[in-house]
Amino acid sequence: MKANGLWFSCAAAVLAAAVLAGGAKNAAAQAYPAKNIQMIVPYTPGGSADGMSRAIAQRLGAAWGKTVVVDNRPGASGMIGTAIVTKAAPDGYTLLGHTSSYPATAAVRAKLPFDPETAIVPVGMTARAPMLFAVHPSVPVKNIKELIALAKKNPGKFNYGSSGAGGNNHFATALFAAAAGVKMQHIPFKGISLAVTAIASGEIEILVSSSSALLPQSDSGRVRILGVASREKSPLFPDLPPIAPQGAPGYEYYLWWGTFAPAGLPAERIRFINTEINKILASADMKKFLDFQGAEPWPQTVEQLKGLLPREIARYKKAAEVAGIKPL
Repeated sequence: MKANGLWFSCAAAVLAAAVLAGGAKNAAAQAYPAKNIQMIVPYTPGGSADGMSRAIAQRLGAAWGKTVVVDNRPGASGMIGTAIVTKAAPDGYTLLGHTSSYPATAAVRAKLPFDPETAIVPVGMTARAPMLFAVHPSVPVKNIKELIALAKKNPGKFNYGSSGAGGNNHFATALFAAAAGVKMQHIPFKGISLAVTAIASGEIEILVSSSSALLPQSDSGRVRILGVASREKSPLFPDLPPIAPQGAPGYEYYLWWGTFAPAGLPAERIRFINTEINKILASADMKKFLDFQGAEPWPQTVEQLKGLLPREIARYKKAAEVAGIKPL
């Protein structure tokens, strides 16, 4: 009986220890976030990346009872702010609001101070949308077909802007030029808001960008939107014709926006943040916001996000070859 009693005592002690350990582990998991969070946006305020990141940051903060502080760190087509995040502790208190400009830029950067495929990890996607093609009202065309014809008669005459060399706007317009067989001059700016200002003032003639950047200028008559960069008519922009059938065969270009973190973030924390972001995307409030932005929710599970950056960077490297974008 003493032996049995000793066995039961030991078993009880082991069970109690396991319960305490499990409780401590759960308490640690539940403790996040225990303080405010920094979300770095590596672009200037006012662009789509900034707007999407702030929407997620605000709603995460409300859900968690903490403040998610958005910190704009623009420069080098998004790589300066990204580099800051790669050096941060992988604890979930430093996040990164990014776009598909990241793999685009990474695909053509000859040297970076970090491995673009592994230095950051995706924790959740926000939205995706096709880009819009706009011209300054001084350009005497009513559609893409007329623009292509005019550009072919005047090779190199038209200037197009971007948020920086190797970014989404650069890729989108260079791929269009390749598909349409025209030559245009690239004018990079330090952020999309500056490029939008440039086309609104007539400093440049062409800009391919997000709807959130271009629609306000279109509504005020400062730019004319000629089409949408989807192969077929987009339900997001039912009144805009697709570009590809008008003389740019095979052309399409989609943006995406998402949230990232430094590599090494524990799997359970990635899953926790991912679940919270997907809950936000399912809310009526967020759907209304994205409708206004001309984008559709793009929830992705942790499993779907695995290998995202290597796949995207490889895709953009092929696109760079087609568009003739050389390593920077």
